[in-house]
Amino acid sequence: MSSIALSTREARGFYPERQVPQEGLLDRLLTGLRGRLEHARRARRSRFRGIVESAARFEATFSAMSGEELAWQARAMRPELRARGVDSDRAGRVFAIVREVAGRRLGMRHFDVQLVGGWVLLNGMVAEMQTGEGKTLTATLPAVTVALAGIPVHIITVNDYLAQRDAEWMGPIYKALGLSVGTIVQGMDVEARRRAYRCDVTYCTNKEIVFDYLRDRLEMGRRPGPIEGRLGRLSDGAARFEGLRLRGLCFGIVDEADSVLIDEARTPLIISGRGDHSYEAAIYAQAMDLAAQLRQGEDYTIDFAKKDVDLTEGGRARLESLARPAGGFWSGRLRREEIVRKGLTARYLFLKDKHYVIKEGKVQIVDEYTGRVMPSRSWEGGLHQLIETKEGCEITVETETMGRLSYQRFFRRYLTLAGMTGTAREAAREFWSVYRLKVVTIPTNRPLHRRSLGIRIFRTAHEKWEAVVRRVQELHEQGRPVLIGTRTVADSERLSRRLTAADLPHRVLNALQDREEAEIVALAGQKGQITVATNMAGRGTDIKLVRGVQDLGGLHVMATERHDAHRIDRQLFGRCGRQGEPGTYEAFASLEDELLRSHPAPILARIRAQSVNPESTPGRWLAAFLVRSSQRAAERKHFLMRRDLLKIDESVDSALAFSGRGE
Repeated sequence: MSSIALSTREARGFYPERQVPQEGLLDRLLTGLRGRLEHARRARRSRFRGIVESAARFEATFSAMSGEELAWQARAMRPELRARGVDSDRAGRVFAIVREVAGRRLGMRHFDVQLVGGWVLLNGMVAEMQTGEGKTLTATLPAVTVALAGIPVHIITVNDYLAQRDAEWMGPIYKALGLSVGTIVQGMDVEARRRAYRCDVTYCTNKEIVFDYLRDRLEMGRRPGPIEGRLGRLSDGAARFEGLRLRGLCFGIVDEADSVLIDEARTPLIISGRGDHSYEAAIYAQAMDLAAQLRQGEDYTIDFAKKDVDLTEGGRARLESLARPAGGFWSGRLRREEIVRKGLTARYLFLKDKHYVIKEGKVQIVDEYTGRVMPSRSWEGGLHQLIETKEGCEITVETETMGRLSYQRFFRRYLTLAGMTGTAREAAREFWSVYRLKVVTIPTNRPLHRRSLGIRIFRTAHEKWEAVVRRVQELHEQGRPVLIGTRTVADSERLSRRLTAADLPHRVLNALQDREEAEIVALAGQKGQITVATNMAGRGTDIKLVRGVQDLGGLHVMATERHDAHRIDRQLFGRCGRQGEPGTYEAFASLEDELLRSHPAPILARIRAQSVNPESTPGRWLAAFLVRSSQRAAERKHFLMRRDLLKIDESVDSALAFSGRGE
């Protein structure tokens, strides 16, 4: 029995979702062992090629039909798909219909490799497809198939722009086959959200759907079972259930799956209400003043990797002495130490133009993985107010946590979950151990002509930035377009000033210019164009080369610093060389970069970075080893943070379930 056939029956219940059992130690060990085996022998893509032959059998028949006849064929498939589920023959027929419609309505006919990708998604796996291989179009294949079977489909991406663009772009395919399409973006009212979720296919962002799910849980109270849900609709509580936004978690396709399911899984999503015990602005100001008087190393220690601050015994005693004259609030040891510890966190671990920006006089969080501003989000527990105090902004009202949920627990509740991304193989083991998702690498439609020019490592950051500007000058004189990736807003602004001083015209794309993203990315392939971008560098948006640029060597991508995961570096490099186009990429790094400071490799405890000379051959080898070792250390630490968050989340869930409370 296919997973889709199983979902067809389960999707007919009230608010369907998968009940994830608690795993014991033995279960986790066996799962981990299987995950290692899956990582070692990722699912063979050869066994998915049959879908191409299946679709090809119907091609001549469907190409001779009119649009109305194709729509009738799709409608005729509905009862068969609902009753018998999906196999390669029925999926091949639907895929052939969708390919024919896409060719007519959009002028884009699915490649054979996209059919393979669609079949991988339909089977609840992660399809690793290179940048520019058409993941957006690929997703329409399983989406139409599942929607025709009567199962609600969610296509989940990383930002509002992509959700709206993809829904509008792919909309003609769905509408031609009698399917409705909805979009969920920030700022929509409740009724508009209900209408969107009641469509056959709904495009939405990861954060919006999780928060909508949490709001549904708050309205329902503790999680109802199928029977209880049906009875609730018939009882006096029916109005409460009718007010829900979603129809359950049936079939989800996650675009940029590594970003959503791995990178962003380190932090739980929290829904808050207005708190009743907010401190006065004076308390926050006093906390920041006391934090400034404490001495690092003597009074407190900082773990930059975990973003954690601990007071030493001497620091606790010194804080008590400093706070004693104030009395009142500051006489309580636990609350005194807690708010000052958060004050130290706000002062040293959350930096302007990296973790947040100041827009319209307000502190607005920057998503560290996408580089985008999240204006409706705030840090909890008074941290946001302490940062506002640090920046001299108006103090907002502290919020109170009403519900929380990690991405791991949320996405595991889909009856069938699939994902697509250009960078998945490094995280194949984690995809399996957490989500039970296998990774299948899909071949490119055309051979890749992307070339690596290696990494250049410098002793100081100043030397690195000077080398970056010289390299940009050299490429600009050749007429080649250049995309330069930076880790933070501050770095992008710093590089922009250097480029301006060198009289190099350029565009900057970061959290301060997020509204211009589509326009800036669209122009990044122009001859001689220089684009400086943070991580938001158009994931999901193609950079198209204008005529003549291919002859010059195509787009050149430069990374100005290694990221905490090698996957993120590959995401940036994947911006060039799409669909067989030429392209080159290279990386620049220094021994003063944040990666080496925040996640030092064990060997750095015995080797002073300043003693390494990257200009000598042994020094280059050692410097490259230090950078890669630090990156592996960062990857390991982030994996442990995600694992620990999941354990804590499961423990909280068990406690709430035992007490009869909701999430």
